[in-house]
Amino acid sequence: MLVNRRNAIVKSITTLTNQLHGQVYYNYPSYKKFFCDVNSKTALVFWENYPSPRHLKGVTDEDLAELLRKPSHNSCSIRKAKEILELVESDGHTFRDYHDSRDFIIQSIVRDISFKSEEIKKVEVEMEKLLKLLGYKLESIPGIDIVTATNLAAGIGDINRFHNADKLARFAGIAPVNFSSAGKGKDKQSKQGNRQLYATIYFLAVQQIQVSKGKKTPRNPAFLEYYNRKVSEGKTKVQALICVMRRLVNILYGMMKNKTEYVMPTVELKEAV
Repeated sequence: MLVNRRNAIVKSITTLTNQLHGQVYYNYPSYKKFFCDVNSKTALVFWENYPSPRHLKGVTDEDLAELLRKPSHNSCSIRKAKEILELVESDGHTFRDYHDSRDFIIQSIVRDISFKSEEIKKVEVEMEKLLKLLGYKLESIPGIDIVTATNLAAGIGDINRFHNADKLARFAGIAPVNFSSAGKGKDKQSKQGNRQLYATIYFLAVQQIQVSKGKKTPRNPAFLEYYNRKVSEGKTKVQALICVMRRLVNILYGMMKNKTEYVMPTVELKEAV
């Protein structure tokens, strides 16, 4: 229920964000040059206070920087504020008919997005409470946050209904299916199973083999080493990733069955890179 509720709110915010893009463009044609994320905290504060350029009349660089300093966590400098004002001025005359109504719509959308963003936080608090009640420690796996852990718990349900990890893998559609013809067999990916659970485990598997761009450090050296080994054995990258997913199912099954934490295997870094 909590997962569905959060998904519904996220979907609603996406719709509102698309509406905000359309409304803001009329008043600020160059808005993407100073706010790449139209619904960031900083952008929302700006739209709520200045839904159209006419509200910026008399506003100085210092005034704008002061307003945006808190929501931007002190990243909005006076120079940035000056850049915004110059871009707005370069757009020229953007007056539209029914400007009061247009301004109201923008401010209304902003309030709605802000409210729903707070609702998401409240839902995630409830998710955390639920996971503690269930006793699962899925967040101990690198890359799993409260949302992913709840998605897994909701998708899997009562772990005791699966006699072993193989049963869970088949339920998720991860276990390969053997197609035989003329005495020859070939394993192919199953098209059955819980597709939402499959997608969650797929996303988690991708995260396990990721390497940070800066430090070149793998998120999970053990899984990256396992993935590279499968590729070196002749499997395609897709097949190797499915192997990672299957191993994850084994780990998730054990953790949920015994309510234990994930223990990172020791792997030499040179083997994982």
